[in-house]
Amino acid sequence: MASTSDPTPESTLELSTNQPAVPTVIVQAGPGGRFTRLISMLGWLGFIVCGFSLVSHFSAETDYFDTSEGIKEHFHSRSQDATEKVAIISLSGVIMEGDGFVKRQIDRIRTDDQVRAVVVRINTPGGTVTGSDYILHHLIKLRDEKKIPLVVSMGSMATSGGYYIAMAVGDEKQTIFAEPTTTTGSIGVIIPHYDISGFLDRWDIKDDSIASHERKQMLSMTRELNPEHREIIQSYVNESFLRFKNIVKQGRAVFRDGTDNIIDPNTGTDLATGEMFSAQQALQYQLIDRIGFLDEAIDRAIELAELSSGKVRVIHYQQPTSLLSIAGLAQESTPGSRLQALLELSAPRAYYLNTTIPPLITATGALESRDR
Repeated sequence: MASTSDPTPESTLELSTNQPAVPTVIVQAGPGGRFTRLISMLGWLGFIVCGFSLVSHFSAETDYFDTSEGIKEHFHSRSQDATEKVAIISLSGVIMEGDGFVKRQIDRIRTDDQVRAVVVRINTPGGTVTGSDYILHHLIKLRDEKKIPLVVSMGSMATSGGYYIAMAVGDEKQTIFAEPTTTTGSIGVIIPHYDISGFLDRWDIKDDSIASHERKQMLSMTRELNPEHREIIQSYVNESFLRFKNIVKQGRAVFRDGTDNIIDPNTGTDLATGEMFSAQQALQYQLIDRIGFLDEAIDRAIELAELSSGKVRVIHYQQPTSLLSIAGLAQESTPGSRLQALLELSAPRAYYLNTTIPPLITATGALESRDR
C-alpha cells in the first residue's frame, strides 16, 4: 500500500505554483558605460597625482625653510611627558668653519618655543679663529634673542677655541662646569709654519714659484721666515690674541682688571700663556665655576630657567644618517678631496687650537666645515 505522506506529482505541482516568482534583473551596459569607467579611472589617477604633487610641494617647501637640515630630536633624560625642554647642544671635534652641525642645532632651538634652557656640551681641542668666533656669536645671539639661560658642560677637553666658546655664558654665575678629568685653558693663538728649506737644499730642490709680491709667500714651507715677515705675522697673531683675551673677560668678570692680561687675582698667575690646566687648577684660577658632570649642568640650567626638575624633558640632537654613510661611502677619498686637504694644509690660518699640528682631516661630528 502506498504511503499517504508522500506527495503526489499533482500536489508537488500545486505547491510549486503557489511560491512567489523571483524576479530576474538583467543589467546591460549602455552605449556610454565603457567611456564612463574610463573617465572615472582618469579622475582617480588625477586625484592621486595631485595628492602626490601637493605632498612633494609641501616637503620641498619644508626642506627649503629647514635650516637644521633634518637633524632629529631625541629624548635624553627626565620626564618623557613634559612639554618644557632643556636642549643639549653637542660640540665635539676640531672646529673648522663652524657652520656645520653646531649651527644647525642652534637654528633648531631658535624655532622651538618649548626650549627653556640650553646646555652646551663642549669636547674639543679648539680650531680656527674664525670658526670658534662664529659659534660663539650664534650662541650669544640665541641666548639673548630667546632670553634663556645657557650653561656649559666641559667633557674630556675644552681647550683654546673650546674655552673661547664657553664664554657664551656671559655674566650668569655658576654656569661653567668641568668634569674631574677635564683639560681646559690653553688660551692663545698659533699659526703653524714649517721650514723644510734645509731638506730642499740637501736634495738640490728649489722653489721657483712666481708671485705678485715676496710677501705672498711669507709662510711658505720652502723658505725661511725672515725677520720682517715674522714681525708682520706676529702682529696678526697678537691682534687675534687680544680678541681672545677680551672675549674671556666678557665671560669671566673676575678678570676684568682694566688691563689686557688674564691674571688670577688671588695668585697673580698669568693664565693666557697657552698653558693647559686640569679641572682642579681651572677651578683654583677661576677659569670655571664648578667641577661636575653633565647632570649637574642640567640641574643648574633647570634652576636658572625656574623649571620643575620632575616636569622637564631633556633632549639632544642627532644628524640624519644617509645610506651612503652607512655603507661607508660618504667620506670616500678622491684625488680632488686629497688635493683639497693638501691645499688647506698649506694655507696659513690662525688657530685657537691646543696643538702645533694643523688638522689634516676635519671631524666627522659636530664641527665639520660646511659639512654635508
